[in-house]
Amino acid sequence: MPDSSGVVVDRLERWGTAAENASLVLLLGAMMLLAVGQIALRLFFSFGFVWADELIKLMVLWIALIASIAASRNNRHLRIDILSHFVADKYARIPRLIVEAFAAFMCGLLAWQSYRYMLVSIEFEETVLVDVPAWVAHGIVPLAFALMCYRFFLSFVSEVLGLFRPAPVAGSTP
Repeated sequence: MPDSSGVVVDRLERWGTAAENASLVLLLGAMMLLAVGQIALRLFFSFGFVWADELIKLMVLWIALIASIAASRNNRHLRIDILSHFVADKYARIPRLIVEAFAAFMCGLLAWQSYRYMLVSIEFEETVLVDVPAWVAHGIVPLAFALMCYRFFLSFVSEVLGLFRPAPVAGSTP
């Protein structure tokens, strides 16, 4: 009997990856169209939308955070790991373990604090884009950091489990 939980997790991972990629493409395309449209309107018609510049800034925020989630997906995030080039993989695991734990902790802390800020924004009824509640536009921040925390934590657990796995023997097939 196949492991149904593994199939579900794989399917969720594929859907998440597709959602991340699609949202990045759509947001970038919409942002480019809006920016070029705004420039054309101002240049040729001396007219522009009041809310367009603020929306472009919010789109940049969303793109940056969704791209950060995607980068943390398969360890493609920014990492300075000069040590791993000079020591054996067995010894490079310890610094990676520390880095993954620190990244998970910091992303969790940022998720919590940005969630608290979002609650304050709701309490004070802040708005963006003329009359949209600010928490709607800024809701991506706690979500993105929570997802990155989750991914860094999974990577940390994987590194911990890797410490206890026997090293593969050279020339053997798995």
